[in-house]
Amino acid sequence: MIGPASGGGAGQKSKLLKSELDFGHAGHDAGANGEQASPNTPRTVCEPDNLELILAAAAHISPPPLSKSATVLLAGLFAIAGFAALQYASAIILPLALAFVLKLLLQPAIRFLERWHVPPSIGSLFVILVMIAGVVGFGTALSGPAETWAAKLPEGIPRLGEHLRLLRTPIDALQHILQQAELIATGPTQAGTSLVALQGGFASTLFGNVHALVDGLFTTMLILFFLLIFGDTLLRHIVEILPRSRDKVRAIDISQQIERDISGYLVTITAMNAAVGVATATVMQVSGLGDPLLWGAVAFLLNYVPILGPLTGIGIFFLAGLLTFDSLWRAFLPGALYIIIHLIEGEIVTPMLLARRFTLNPLIVILSLVFWFWIWGLAGAILSVPILAIAKIVCDRIQPLKGVAHLLAAQGTAWSA
Repeated sequence: MIGPASGGGAGQKSKLLKSELDFGHAGHDAGANGEQASPNTPRTVCEPDNLELILAAAAHISPPPLSKSATVLLAGLFAIAGFAALQYASAIILPLALAFVLKLLLQPAIRFLERWHVPPSIGSLFVILVMIAGVVGFGTALSGPAETWAAKLPEGIPRLGEHLRLLRTPIDALQHILQQAELIATGPTQAGTSLVALQGGFASTLFGNVHALVDGLFTTMLILFFLLIFGDTLLRHIVEILPRSRDKVRAIDISQQIERDISGYLVTITAMNAAVGVATATVMQVSGLGDPLLWGAVAFLLNYVPILGPLTGIGIFFLAGLLTFDSLWRAFLPGALYIIIHLIEGEIVTPMLLARRFTLNPLIVILSLVFWFWIWGLAGAILSVPILAIAKIVCDRIQPLKGVAHLLAAQGTAWSA
């Protein structure tokens, strides 16, 4: 009969605590009036015996539990505060998240170098430098075709107008904007104060965006370097401070599963995107659009953004065809071929390679994509699927969160409580 006994004991100790406080105040008042305390006067609360008794009584007095509505309200306020923190501290949290995902992508290369007795610091620096060199070389190779297409764009506007006669007025407005952009780029003599202000504002905005991009990339690479070197040590220390052996085993299992699954996912997605880029470059060259390196790179990069990336690519390739070809059927051919490539990749290749490892609910994927795009922009859209997959792996291995894992899973997965 633990319930009544403990309740009665708590009540008696509460009364005892109140009486002790009353006696303490009485003794204090007597001392303040100059009266001599008699030997029979109760001791004050500051004496050791009474203090221990009061602390023991206070330990049994628990605050009343929160109601269900108050708990939900506090959870909602905490979630709103968390979302605001994710946006406000994006300069710190986003590079950290990118570095963590890149660490999972590059971890197999670090493991391979360690098997050849390469020190982790040297191996990490080598892998990061190779990645940076690849990105810089990739951008340099694309700069030529991009400039060529930018130069050909004004010539293609009239051709686009012939294909889309219903949009004649917006196209004329676009042509006027391009002419104004050319005037700004060539620096006309009759500029005026408004043009000077426009140039200054554009330059400052461009400089600010480039500065923020460089700062974010540097922070990401710095965090990535130390994660590759000391990430395993940090994980080992976290496991060591966990109180129970069951928690230690679970933490190790979750970390290994995240590294294995997310690393495999990122490597597989990168290989699939490269295949999509090669196929797109081939068909664009065959269809007569030209610049296969540029269009292959566009398809490769857009494929990292789920759903929105391919949709954007469809619009880009239809627009490029309308700007290039006079015949309408040839103008629609690049976009149609791009759609066929994505149907093959999305309906055959992706389920065959990733269906067993990643079974995420498409609706939850869309919501995650929209949410993280709202929080962090394009980088958030790229990180949305890895973040969702990590959340599912964690929820699968924690009993109270298995319901959330079942919610994240795709249709057809079994549920066991």
